[in-house]
Amino acid sequence: MASTFFISDAHLGASPLKTEKLKEEKLLTFFDHVSQNGERLFIVGDLFDFWFEYRSVIPKGYTRILCGLSRLNDLGTEMHYIAGNHDFWMRKYLAHEFGFKMHFDELDYTIQRKKFYIFHGDGLAKDDVGYRLLKKVFRNRVNIFLYSLLHPDAGVPLARWVSSLSRRHTRRDMPPNDDDYIKRALQKFEEGFDYAIFGHLHYPKYQQFGQKIYVNLGDWIENFSYAEFDGRNLKLLQWE
Repeated sequence: MASTFFISDAHLGASPLKTEKLKEEKLLTFFDHVSQNGERLFIVGDLFDFWFEYRSVIPKGYTRILCGLSRLNDLGTEMHYIAGNHDFWMRKYLAHEFGFKMHFDELDYTIQRKKFYIFHGDGLAKDDVGYRLLKKVFRNRVNIFLYSLLHPDAGVPLARWVSSLSRRHTRRDMPPNDDDYIKRALQKFEEGFDYAIFGHLHYPKYQQFGQKIYVNLGDWIENFSYAEFDGRNLKLLQWE
């Protein structure tokens, strides 16, 4: 059986040019690996540091990555995108052009009779009260429409600036507190789920609770980590 792959938090466009090129190269070789060994890819939020779709305009600068995704689609890879906190303003572009199944909240998914709970994780921590309110504002359809009336030359730079203010993937000397993530995972395990997969924290973590497994995917900025489910086992790996 071909594998299912999970990645999150590449934040393309957030780093200096040299770092962006490295991220692109690693992602493209990873996509090649998925095309040869996988049947399914989940991007669990924040592939881009900023994404806003106008009716006929998308942000520039991601041509090679989009071509890589297009190739995966052409080869028949099933692809899912779970929106993260930098993915507020998505329309239908990724679905129409690349065949993504778009999910704007948590996702329940079954593979080989194993139940997966998949969620980017933004707003999950108790102290994220302000962000949870902001999330409702950003994802409001009326607000998105009003913002889209701005010319892209004004709207895109403004949104990039706002995105940079909300970015929380600064280098950490200690692991982030994921108590609220584990609490949600344990709740889902009690409901019958086998695996709970999150992103957002930019710190890879794999923890077993009996036969159940909690995973935080890390990022593609410093860790280049991903998860792979081969039909029997879920592993957290690092792309070299």
